[in-house]
Amino acid sequence: PNHNHQGVIAKIARAEFHYASLEDIFDEARRRNENLLVAILDEITDTHNLGAIIRSAECAGFHGVIIPKHRSAEINATVIKTSAGAALHTRIAQVTNVTQTIDTLKKQNVWIYGAVMTGEKNYDTMDSSDAVGIVIGSEGNGIRKLVAEHCDFLVKIPMYGKLNSLNASVAAGILFFEVIRQRKNKKTSKAD
Repeated sequence: PNHNHQGVIAKIARAEFHYASLEDIFDEARRRNENLLVAILDEITDTHNLGAIIRSAECAGFHGVIIPKHRSAEINATVIKTSAGAALHTRIAQVTNVTQTIDTLKKQNVWIYGAVMTGEKNYDTMDSSDAVGIVIGSEGNGIRKLVAEHCDFLVKIPMYGKLNSLNASVAAGILFFEVIRQRKNKKTSKAD
């Protein structure tokens, strides 16, 4: 039989979800002995997009997700359900200021890539060998100007159809798995 567990998810979301700290995300990378991979979400307000992005980040093995405290969806039952529970297995830090957080990450030798339609380079030119943070902007406006100015690189996903943009969660998935593809290829080539 098909059981609906929405009530349980809602209870977990209210009672048991705790945001992580930025240090918790760094600790997870150290625990796995890997260079940091973190998603930085700039004003993602749609709970379904937030859940889908968290799911992609968890499936790609990211160490954490950073969301702003204001003008952003929060972790709730919808996010947990849309993430297929990944929000309960992912370190999610809620920060007051995204640009300050980016600066903090950069001081820790994290390269910050912002996804924008007018990026200087294609997304497959990212260098994933070092610690990487990927910034995904809001559904309607993309990355805010000030946040984009704090990124080390602005990358784009080339469009070949009549539309010029992707859904935020789809773009995130493409970028996240490109980083993983590159890292796996580098490990394979080192083993040869």
